[in-house]
Amino acid sequence: MKGDLLKRTISFMTGKGSLNHNSRKFHAKNTDPNRTHWNVEYCNEDIKDVYHELFDEALKRYNDKQTRKDRKIDDYYEKIRSGKQEKLFHEVILQIGDKDNMGSETMEGQLAAKILDEYMKGFQERNPTLRVFAAHLHLDEATPHLHIDFIPYVTGSKRGLDTRVSLKQALSSLGFKGW
Repeated sequence: MKGDLLKRTISFMTGKGSLNHNSRKFHAKNTDPNRTHWNVEYCNEDIKDVYHELFDEALKRYNDKQTRKDRKIDDYYEKIRSGKQEKLFHEVILQIGDKDNMGSETMEGQLAAKILDEYMKGFQERNPTLRVFAAHLHLDEATPHLHIDFIPYVTGSKRGLDTRVSLKQALSSLGFKGW
């Protein structure tokens, strides 16, 4: 078993993010409602509340410096939502193996779930500039997988808000290059 486990693939992909699907406000065809109680919800905060937590102070500082009324930003969440430069949030989906070798109802699938659980529990500490507001481990689909929804941000910015949304700069501050 141990040698076979080393031959599993790890999938780490970015997704569009469906918060209602992740929190199971609706069930897609590929879910088993009889196993939904196995799912783990790590957090499921309202994204607007998290935007206020992260950006309200920076927004006030920015607006206080503006001499022209048309340069003031009323609602940073709405500015990002309706803009084209940054996304409101990003999602990553992690999975070990596939339905054939790590199925949710198998011992191997239980091991995958344990590994994903451990990964999630340390994610925010390892990635402080990726503010997680929703995270779910799904065990009611064919293969255990983890959805992590986060807002990437940077502090100390010289232009615009001094704390603002920026995937490129958030990843750069974590040591990632080439984003």
